[in-house]
Parts: sequence; C-alpha cells; structure tokens
Amino acid sequence: MSSKTDTAPPTSPAPANPVRDRRGFWRILLAVIAPLPFLAKGVYYLLTPVAGDVTFKESVTSFEAHRGILEALKWFDAVFVVLVIPATIAAAWVARRGAPRLTTAGAAIALTGLFFGISLLGGVTTPAMMAVQHDLDHTSMAALDDALHHEPLLGIASLLFIVGIVLGLGLLGGALKRSRAVPAWVGFAVMIGGATHPFIPSHVGQGIGLFVAAAGFVGVSVALLRMSNDEFDLPATSHIVRHRARDVGRLPHGERT
Repeated sequence: MSSKTDTAPPTSPAPANPVRDRRGFWRILLAVIAPLPFLAKGVYYLLTPVAGDVTFKESVTSFEAHRGILEALKWFDAVFVVLVIPATIAAAWVARRGAPRLTTAGAAIALTGLFFGISLLGGVTTPAMMAVQHDLDHTSMAALDDALHHEPLLGIASLLFIVGIVLGLGLLGGALKRSRAVPAWVGFAVMIGGATHPFIPSHVGQGIGLFVAAAGFVGVSVALLRMSNDEFDLPATSHIVRHRARDVGRLPHGERT
C-alpha cells in the first residue's frame, strides 16, 4: 500500500533588496507641477508692460519705464519653459485610459509644438529686454530683433508652437473631457486657455486666458492626487514578484500554485 503526499512546488523567493514602490512620488510630483507653468506665464503676461506685437522701440520704451520688474519676468518665464512639457504629459497621463486615441493625437501635437518652440525660439528674455537691462546699443539690438523676426527656422518654430498650444491643448482638453477622469469643466478650461493665448491682442487678456488653462491643470492635479498608484501605473516588476511571493506564502499547504 503506497501513500501519496502532496508536495508544494518550489516558489521564487522574495528579492533580498525589494524595490520600493515609487509610483506615488511621481504621481504627486506631476500633480504639483501640472498648473505651475500656465500660472507662471499668466503672471508674466499680467506684469509685462508690453504686448507681443509692438515694435522694438515701443518695447524698449516700456521696459525702461518698468526696469524693476524685468528680473521677475525672466523667472516667471523660466518656470513656464522648464515645466510646460511635464505639465502637458501629466494631463495626457490622466486622460490616456479613458480616451487613448484623442489623448495620443493631442499630446503628440502639443509636445511637438512645445519642443520646437522651446528649443528654437528659446530663452526667457528678448533683445529689447536685454538692451534695457544691460544698457546695450539700441541700434544694434534693434537689428538683432529684426533679424530674428525674419529668420525662417524661427518662423517655423513659432508656427509649430502656436499649433501645439492651440490645437494640441485643444485636443488634449477634449480628451480630458471624454475620459471622464476629470469634471467636464477641466477639459473646457484647458481648451479655452490654449486657444486664447495667441489670438487675444492684449497681454492682459492673454494672461487671463493662461489663468483659465492653469485652472484646468489644477483639475488634472486633483485627479492625480485622488487616483491610486495602480490607476496611475503598473508597479515595478520586482514589486510584483515580491507581492506574489507574499501571496503564495499566505496560501494553505497544498493550495499553492
């Protein structure tokens, strides 16, 4: 008479140094970043004494009358330049599961335009601002300003930047609305904020439009803070192995798989 005993198959041991789950860090970081670039750029437009379509001479005259705010303007613009791309990625990350195709189209257009604009238009200052801050020769700086405005590559970059802001953010706002990951007003705010930036002649109006966009990105931040780490992304592979090993250890003898 033979007896048959159940033997459990060998299980993979948990890693000696398991990787910590860092998804919460990235989720919260994106939530903090999301509204900052549009808020900073909105403040920039409200503080700047000149609109974007004035002549070099008019810009110099206005900047000379407001020398005290020029340094602050550069810092606000720097926040926009550094953070606008990760903020756009944050919005796409929230919308991607509920509206994957629209999110892909909007993010691709927005990020392409932003990359070209930031890389080629570049900088957080203008020839007129530099001429005033550093007492440079106005005639030479006016010639530089004119050359920049007639540089074909910069013209293409400027066009792509506008397309990215208007069409890219417009589609991304639509994706946020369709995804149902955020209230509908969040998507509308992102769409409206992007569309008002290049088409309102007043710099005050442009600043208000960017504040509307910033409000929409606050909604993105709230969605990121409310979602779980599993909703945000899948855990690291070693993190999965560790939890599976723990689950196997909890099963009764003879039921392990």
